[in-house]
Amino acid sequence: MSVDSSLLENLMQYSLVHSPKFTILVNDRIFSLMDVSIANSSIPVNEPTTRGGVYFSEKFAYKMKGVINDLSVIPLLTKKMLGPNTEFGELKISSQIESNGKIVPIDIFTNLTNSVQTPNSIELSMIIVELKLL
Repeated sequence: MSVDSSLLENLMQYSLVHSPKFTILVNDRIFSLMDVSIANSSIPVNEPTTRGGVYFSEKFAYKMKGVINDLSVIPLLTKKMLGPNTEFGELKISSQIESNGKIVPIDIFTNLTNSVQTPNSIELSMIIVELKLL
């Protein structure tokens, strides 16, 4: 799925300067997403390919990381990450950016690629698949 790179660059710049609030929707529950970072980086493939027969991966992707400090999200993430699941759901992250001089809501749709749990939080690594200005 292609993503509007100019909108993504706008989101990245706005996030660096303004540190907007991010929320993530998991199974109809909303959690705060902290310490969010967004970067364009390479994927370990030599050419665009279908990963695991489930989703398509380009050679480069916009990756997003964030931390949830509420561990009650963990059981809700089991069907969201590729792994033993052949079907997995997108995660919806909401925030806001500046567009044409106005602050507007934005929805970011991601695929969860990895998670790391600590005693107090869980860090999510995701690939951005779609952006929508509201």
